[in-house]
Amino acid sequence: MATCLVMGNIIGGGIFLLPASVAPFGTISLVAFGVLTAGAIALALVFGRLAERLPQTGGPYVYARAAFGDFAGFLAAWSYWITTWVSNAALAVAAVGYLRVLFPAIGEHKAAMCLAALAVQWLPALANLAGTRYVGTVQLVSTVLKFTPLLLVAVGGLFFFDPANLGPFRATGQSPVGAVSAAAAILLFSYLGVESAAVSAGEVRDPARNVGRATILGTVGAAAVYLLGTLSVFGLVPHDKLISSQAPFTDAVNAMFSADGGAGGTWGGVLVACAAVISMVGALNGWTLLSAQTPYAAARDGLFPKVFETKKRGVPVAGVLVTAVLASGLTVYNYTAGSAGVFEILVLVTTFTATVPYLLSTAAQIFFLLSGRSDRVHRGRLVRDGVLAASAFAFSMWLVAGSGYAAVYQGTLFLFAGVLVHAAMSARKARVTA
Repeated sequence: MATCLVMGNIIGGGIFLLPASVAPFGTISLVAFGVLTAGAIALALVFGRLAERLPQTGGPYVYARAAFGDFAGFLAAWSYWITTWVSNAALAVAAVGYLRVLFPAIGEHKAAMCLAALAVQWLPALANLAGTRYVGTVQLVSTVLKFTPLLLVAVGGLFFFDPANLGPFRATGQSPVGAVSAAAAILLFSYLGVESAAVSAGEVRDPARNVGRATILGTVGAAAVYLLGTLSVFGLVPHDKLISSQAPFTDAVNAMFSADGGAGGTWGGVLVACAAVISMVGALNGWTLLSAQTPYAAARDGLFPKVFETKKRGVPVAGVLVTAVLASGLTVYNYTAGSAGVFEILVLVTTFTATVPYLLSTAAQIFFLLSGRSDRVHRGRLVRDGVLAASAFAFSMWLVAGSGYAAVYQGTLFLFAGVLVHAAMSARKARVTA
């Protein structure tokens, strides 16, 4: 279940558009995928090492606080929390786009789309409130269901692969390094979620042993689906058509089963739409749990309001409810204010805030290694752990750079807003201990 949590959170709905997004760069984008996969696995290995030493709920928050103190821990928790509830709103809105394929009537009125998005958010929230066992069950079922059509294309598509469809290796005329970097800027955030098992370590059986394994298995599994899926779509859909495709996996299914786009096109579109909705609901289920776990860990240490510490059936109830309410408010704002640009900016900001805990976590591992704290570092693995930590830190910096100047600027403002919250919570904590 922990492995499914990692895979489900890494693979949301983006995979259904990724092949078309990187097609303009040519097949060199597969090289970018390979580089990013190596970075993501390095990051996953670092989280596995950290979870062995600090197998507690909270993940990056716990690691940052242990290495650098309360303020760094709070920044990790604050930025991660912002990421989760804004991302939940974005996932719900994106899911409605696929629901419209299955139920066209939803798209006729904004009110209907808004209600559908709210339903997509609250169903996973209710599953979370029922307890961690139900969260794990939903995650397991949704992962299996969404991977069935994805594997159909990723593996089955190789049997229909036509090299003539691949197009040029470098389609933009850029240098190899420039083309890889440009493609990577689009793909960079495909692997957000590698920390999922670490954040929920307190709910995992034998976390010191299983969190690392689940993180590696989940990341490698997601990487295999990404790479094989993209490669198959490249070989199934002609390059000139793929560049402008709005539903590349649907086009791939059509190419596999319908020479003229007839019946195969009908069920292919429905199949992909179902897989996308299931994928996003599964991701919402997992992200809702994570959105509550980090504030819970911080509240337990007096760095977040005490209400976030309330736990029932293994789930931080207040965290789930507050996150669902905030995400719902942002969703309603998106459909009523008509400010799609503002909503897109907020979503872009989360691509920066998501990387702050990564940087702090990898920096914590480097700190543990360089400080010679033998209680947290296995001396026999010192060199290997050092290389992994440095690679993961570089990967995290690449994520920040790929966010863009505007996102980094606005994301920094979000972080600074949290400083006021930290000041208030620290003052309260000081009064209690005085």
